[in-house]
Amino acid sequence: GGVITEMTPIKCISVSSSLGAAVDVGEAADPITARLVLDCMGNASPISRQQRHGKKPDGVCCVVGSCAGGFESETNIKGDIIYTNSEIQDKGKAGMLQYFWEAFPVNIGRNGNEPGTSDVKTTYMFTYLDADKTRPDLLTLMEDYWDLLPKYQPSIKDPEKDLDVKRVLFAYFPTFKDSPLQPGWDRVLSVGDASGIQSPLSFGGFGAMTRHLGRITGAVSEAIKDDCLTKDDLAGINPYTPNLSAGWMFQKAMSVRPGQKVDTKFVNRLLATNFQVMDNMGIDTIKPFLQDVVRIDGLIGSLAGSFKADPLFMPQIVAHVGIPTLTEWVGHVWNMGKYSVCDAVVSPVITPFVDRMEDKKERFQMRRLMEAWKFGSGSDYILPRDKKD
Repeated sequence: GGVITEMTPIKCISVSSSLGAAVDVGEAADPITARLVLDCMGNASPISRQQRHGKKPDGVCCVVGSCAGGFESETNIKGDIIYTNSEIQDKGKAGMLQYFWEAFPVNIGRNGNEPGTSDVKTTYMFTYLDADKTRPDLLTLMEDYWDLLPKYQPSIKDPEKDLDVKRVLFAYFPTFKDSPLQPGWDRVLSVGDASGIQSPLSFGGFGAMTRHLGRITGAVSEAIKDDCLTKDDLAGINPYTPNLSAGWMFQKAMSVRPGQKVDTKFVNRLLATNFQVMDNMGIDTIKPFLQDVVRIDGLIGSLAGSFKADPLFMPQIVAHVGIPTLTEWVGHVWNMGKYSVCDAVVSPVITPFVDRMEDKKERFQMRRLMEAWKFGSGSDYILPRDKKD
């Protein structure tokens, strides 16, 4: 149960470490009191912005697209997750951008509709970049989307005439390296996009949150039950996760810094090599990656395979991402290895002792640490080979 209030803007939140929190919703209603406030207001959360003190995002994923009818039904059978059909675009003073595409059939599986019977499709075009002020705006990207859509979907010659546009989509998803966001106050916890828990390669949203739902739900329930509501206690719910931080290497590799000049085939060559290697390694490697889960076994294996497949390309990758980024990434990968070992070896041994701890705060913190080992190494992900029928 619960109470939902609509058309109720939040004015401010007052926190007493000993008593609780009060959400000021204006003069028309009494403050809403709570023991714990969950900030679920997304990447535009004013709470997160206040805590980050107006810091510029370290990266941005810009997305434009539409849901429309008029596509060829016979080929509207399956979608694309990440697809490129052009080289890096030189936008002049706005820098160089690599465009990627996604597509998903609509109305398939509903009311008995079989694949190949619907002409409705959602298509996205997206790109990775930084937050430099010289970068193009979403309007420019949307114009490129309409211009390039016929090349991506050959059944469409003129989007304006051929498509029945049902909705147009556009957004940008800022990402920060210091994520997930650690609590800045007692009794206030950011979750979802507000905490920056999404991968720097992800669009964010509910999909980026799903693998953490069980963990966060259990941790929040335990925090309230055992009164572990200080910012130090709550920090364990949003811990450092090395596999999330390692994702920055991929974001940097698929974007071009302002003023940087690279071979326009660079990103396509990088993706072709890596996806071919992961595909050869099998579904246990490629599926977690496509679902934004980085694991040490798949990562090391794909890197070794990529070096073997295209050894002369490695120096170009290092030059593209830069030594500082590479060094930082190596540290996160090393931590992924340590977290994997701790989850596999240490957690099973200490779990019975942790469960019997009498000190509630110590027990809460140890459980959050073990969860960090599991999720920070990607060990929470059940590989296809381990799934039971």
